[in-house]
Amino acid sequence: MELKAEKREILGSKVHALRTQGLIPAELYGHGKENEHLTVNAKEFAKVLKEAGESTVITLVVGKEKTPALIHDVNIDPISDAIMHIDFYMVNMNEEIETEVALEFIGEAPAVKAEGGVLVKSMHEIEVRALPANLPHSIEVDLSKLANIHDSIHVKDLIVKAGVKLLADEDAVIATVVEQAIEEEVVAPISVADVKVEGEEKKKTEESDK
Repeated sequence: MELKAEKREILGSKVHALRTQGLIPAELYGHGKENEHLTVNAKEFAKVLKEAGESTVITLVVGKEKTPALIHDVNIDPISDAIMHIDFYMVNMNEEIETEVALEFIGEAPAVKAEGGVLVKSMHEIEVRALPANLPHSIEVDLSKLANIHDSIHVKDLIVKAGVKLLADEDAVIATVVEQAIEEEVVAPISVADVKVEGEEKKKTEESDK
């Protein structure tokens, strides 16, 4: 997957002008390479990010130069949700790298549907080591294995392709189903007589205060 980028000379607070033109300021670094200041088209980057995520190697095309890179960090404005800045990390396709890969939860847990349990997800991404070309876009977590309350899916239950090593503790819990906590507050019924008596007592108190 390729993404076109352009070199930029505009730095600092002046990059705001680039964003108004539909461009996102970015940096390319890694492997001792001096930081390269770039811009990418906002719409084109959004498409690449949706398809590749932050764990799939893409090809940055700057002029005639093509560089394999990971989308290392995406800075998003918390108010507008607009992408403010991107860091690309240049990779060597012959060297293993360590990165976080998103967990994709699929299916439905029978223990939730049939027994009224509550699904608890303890992890949403997991660190892996692999050659850049072998990095998965995501790793599936099959929730259909959770048949009963207290059933769990651990790291060791994940299925990954050859060449991908999971770096998390194999016994770490990814998802589990627990009993639903039911909190019932018992409120004593209030009769009309109680309200009447309470009202009369309050009236007597007010009169005595006078």
